[in-house]
Amino acid sequence: MNLDLHQIRSDFPILDQDIHGHQLVYLDSAASTQKPLQVIDRVSAFYQKDYANIHRAVHTLSQRATAAYEGARERIATYLNAPSAREIIFVRGATEGINLVAQSYGRTQFKADDEILLTRMEHHANIVPWQLLSEQMGVRLTVVPMTEAGEVDLAAFSEALSDRTRLVAITHMSNSLGTVNPVSQMSRLAHDRGIPVLVDGAQSVPHLPVDVQDLECDFFVFSGHKAYGPTGIGVLWARMEFLEKMPPYQGGGDMILSVTFEGTTYNEIPYRFEAGTPHIAGAVGLATALDYLESLGWDAIQAHESDLLHYATGKLAQVPGLRFFGTSKQKGSIISFNLDGIHPHDVGTILDREGIAVRTGHHCCQPVMDFYGIPATTRASLALYNTREDIDRLVEALDRVKELLG
Repeated sequence: MNLDLHQIRSDFPILDQDIHGHQLVYLDSAASTQKPLQVIDRVSAFYQKDYANIHRAVHTLSQRATAAYEGARERIATYLNAPSAREIIFVRGATEGINLVAQSYGRTQFKADDEILLTRMEHHANIVPWQLLSEQMGVRLTVVPMTEAGEVDLAAFSEALSDRTRLVAITHMSNSLGTVNPVSQMSRLAHDRGIPVLVDGAQSVPHLPVDVQDLECDFFVFSGHKAYGPTGIGVLWARMEFLEKMPPYQGGGDMILSVTFEGTTYNEIPYRFEAGTPHIAGAVGLATALDYLESLGWDAIQAHESDLLHYATGKLAQVPGLRFFGTSKQKGSIISFNLDGIHPHDVGTILDREGIAVRTGHHCCQPVMDFYGIPATTRASLALYNTREDIDRLVEALDRVKELLG
């Protein structure tokens, strides 16, 4: 089944506008995807008809809101093939999910000189929380190198696993290179030594069907805003055996059963990790976004995005002076490149004047930029609402960049 691109694009009203007199071409979905009407309307309807604070209250609106919120938890558990909805923790995004694991699991289970294994291609969100933990308690970070193509060196990864390794924290799909890592294989290598695995799925969830049991990981995080859902909502999935070892991350609100000045009794899992009033509408909107993705069919989505990636790579390869970064054989629909002698920020500025939105900079992956010896790249990230015509517009606009600055 092929995607009906005309129908899909009509689902995203933001795409129907001009920027600087040109029809918008949005190629920045790796930073944040646009939202379909189905999500916009669901969130709007929730606020118009069903909104109230959740849990405990007996009135009808609260009961409706609670049912919608807990229904979203069930929906996300099914989407990830999690063994239990109790293993789904709502957070603000993948970043908060990683920080929760670092501060709750890491601070109670690690000790000085224990090692956390990362890869060179990690997003800052999967580096800095572990650096903070290192400063707090003296754990060490071990970094696995990557190849020129932007792939993890699996031999080096296997060799780096040691008796001191207490956690492997890896990206599923690189936001700066598009590389899709062999997470299942890496998880098995880690588990052979009894080492748990955290997977950053912020980029993979919008592009790949995710089965946490097939990935064989122990923690998985993703953000709603990158998966066609609202901003400010995300998910941490963790195996129950790990959640049971983890103390609360924050205090207050729904994470308690009873409070006196002498002490507090904490709520059961998952609520003990969801302090305060959560982003109720965000959870509802995220569940709707996942419904939308599955309604289109993963085979059709992946075929379309694969075609776009192949077409764009071929077209951009014909642009004189263009260099690609990230050429893995297993790659999602992200293309990072530079034009010889032209700073990416200048490229992005001129492309914007042509109505084309791309991302320029280090993409919160400065170690990747350091590896290639560059300060930044231009990144065109493709999504299910993009077309070959969008790619043609990009190539034509790059010709304009070269005319002005080349």
